[in-house]
Amino acid sequence: MSAYAIVQVDVKDAEEYGKYAVLAGPAVAQYGGEFLARGGAVEVMEGTTRDRCVIIRFPDMASARTFYHSPEYQEALSFALPVSDRDYKFVEGV
Repeated sequence: MSAYAIVQVDVKDAEEYGKYAVLAGPAVAQYGGEFLARGGAVEVMEGTTRDRCVIIRFPDMASARTFYHSPEYQEALSFALPVSDRDYKFVEGV
């Protein structure tokens, strides 16, 4: 069953965050992920959001977790976390 990463981000330093993006994209692909939405326009109907929204589909929850904890993605995160506020969650598909 597919699992989805739902990510909402406020970027404080676009140049530094760009270093994250260069590493994160290949890590997503390496672990079977596919970007479904990546920073496009957002229209909030209820509640709140952050400036940037990303949705990634993984083959299953185990693959999503393996990706997140992988050395490749952890290296990418070392650039993202200091320069952004993020909400990151995995949701199991139906």
